Amino acid sequence: MVPEKQLLSIVVPVYNEEESITETVERLQKLRGSLAQEISVELVFVDDGSKDLSLAHLRSVAAQDMGVKVMSFSRNFGHQIAITAGIDLAAGDYVAVIDADLQDPPELIADMYRMALTGFDVVYGKRRSRAGETLFKKATAAAFYRILNYFCEIDIPPDTGDFRLMSRKVVDAFKQLRERHRFVRGMVPWLGYRSAPLEYDRAERFAGETKYPLRKMLAFAVNAMLSFSSKPLTMAIRIGFMTILAGLGGGAYMFYLKMFTDIPVPGLTAILLSIILFSGIQILLIGVVGEYIARIFEEIKGRPLYLVAETINI
Repeated sequence: MVPEKQLLSIVVPVYNEEESITETVERLQKLRGSLAQEISVELVFVDDGSKDLSLAHLRSVAAQDMGVKVMSFSRNFGHQIAITAGIDLAAGDYVAVIDADLQDPPELIADMYRMALTGFDVVYGKRRSRAGETLFKKATAAAFYRILNYFCEIDIPPDTGDFRLMSRKVVDAFKQLRERHRFVRGMVPWLGYRSAPLEYDRAERFAGETKYPLRKMLAFAVNAMLSFSSKPLTMAIRIGFMTILAGLGGGAYMFYLKMFTDIPVPGLTAILLSIILFSGIQILLIGVVGEYIARIFEEIKGRPLYLVAETINI
């Protein structure tokens, strides 16, 4: 009896990628053909509420290719949720995740699969270089991973994204994690399992504009830190103690000046500056605590991570 070929699912989150989606599909279909002798391949596209013609292009492709599966959301739920939905849907023995902008070469999925066959449950793309990105973007990205690893209790590989391949064992474990504030590139390392990097040179976007401008990148970074660490709360306690010690020290120094020297004690300006400084610290720390409380509030509502508007070939 001839053993049945294993299945590789390639998950592609899509949001307003009409300029690149045709090229993305063609390269993934070509990859599928090149792997045909080794493994069966299904392509799973998740449209995250695109406002352009991305979904229309996917409908057209799926009508002609039963190996292309499409899920579209009722609205935009976010990139990390789209990845999660694709992983939920994927039926493969191995599941790869890649964005539709072609910055991560689809052809490398074949190399990831062959590395996985040597005994790795996770093979993740590690960027050697980042073409087409400004010095500021490269510097902030490098700083982000170093700061994140300082805050987090788990080791998140630097210079990586969501481009990776996982075994079914890892996928099944990942599907048990249902928190709303998701950071996939941290959640997968949290699972453990044997992992290995595949180094590559990241290309420029094939077309279109980045979906992560500075504002979204900052929000993404904050979400990652708060989702994987309680250190900000610990730091708040430390800052509180340091502020008390500074206040006691300053008070003792003022008492000394008043009682034992002729040096005049600084007046209203120093008092106002101190009030402003410490009020700012208090507001900042309350905001940190508030962010954690907001996450608790979102979780206990128990709403679904996403809502599906349409499926094709599923």
